[in-house]
Amino acid sequence: MGSSARFNILGIGNAIVDVVARADEAFLSKHAMHKGAMTLVDAETAEAIYAAMPPGQESSGGSVANSCAVAAGLGARVAYLGKVAADQLGEVFGHDIRSAGVFFPSAPLTGVVPTARCLILVTPDGQRTMNTFLGACVAFGEDDVDEALVADAAVTYLEGYLFDPPAAQAAFRKAAAAAHAAGRLVALSLSDAFCVGRHRAAFRDLVSGHVDILFANQVEVCSLYEVNDFVSAAEAARQDVSLAALTRSEDGSVILYGDETVTVPAVPTQVVDTTGAGDAYAAGFLAGLTAKQPLAVCGRLGSIAAAEVISHYGARPEADLKKLAKAALG
Repeated sequence: MGSSARFNILGIGNAIVDVVARADEAFLSKHAMHKGAMTLVDAETAEAIYAAMPPGQESSGGSVANSCAVAAGLGARVAYLGKVAADQLGEVFGHDIRSAGVFFPSAPLTGVVPTARCLILVTPDGQRTMNTFLGACVAFGEDDVDEALVADAAVTYLEGYLFDPPAAQAAFRKAAAAAHAAGRLVALSLSDAFCVGRHRAAFRDLVSGHVDILFANQVEVCSLYEVNDFVSAAEAARQDVSLAALTRSEDGSVILYGDETVTVPAVPTQVVDTTGAGDAYAAGFLAGLTAKQPLAVCGRLGSIAAAEVISHYGARPEADLKKLAKAALG
């Protein structure tokens, strides 16, 4: 699958600068935050939260951008499309993702709309609560989809969070059509149960009609199919897509391919910050898949990458993922 493509993975998502800081439950309550959720905020709210936050670590982020950086760290050939502004945070984002080894050709947006930022509060239990100001991301539309680049990637990986603006929904369909016309695969991360709830019908249409590989956690997949139990949701996903990789936190993941079900245990680790766990899992899985590894190995690579990312603050790997993978897989 990946041999004739210039890139193994092309990610399309919200190009965001993450600001990660520690906070207690009282801080969340004071600012009326729903613990563990991603909430979209306006510029004024973002400024107020940023001013009230403890000092944080700033780095390029966004769900699929994180996946791209992790996959590149595992040796995959990776490209990324996302919208930043021609401002300081836009430069931070571009520098960070390129230094991770990811090809990032998107032209910056010029004008008054700033680069997006995600203000992430990490509570002592490792849960992350995210407040996202989308800024320039909202401008991502069909014209930003480079069809030649899509055709040159074995898998185009779409970020569920980007589904909020209508222009992005059209962009997703254009990217999926270009990928399938070139005989390539389309993957989607559901990203967030609240995001799924906002656009359930559109997501269901996208998943059943345009997506080959689905990534979701237990809560997200149950939200998509409006069922309360994981088994029912997993079976519904099996009917909709060729391949589904469903994560269950410390219970590992379940991979569904046709009639086949592969269960992969989580890699034990000390949980410091869950930010980016699902992003890292998808990266490891897709790096394995495009290298033609068996599904159990793909899942194992996902678990290894996720365990590394949640063992420290921030959503990007700090250890040498290639070495970790080699040591774990033998």
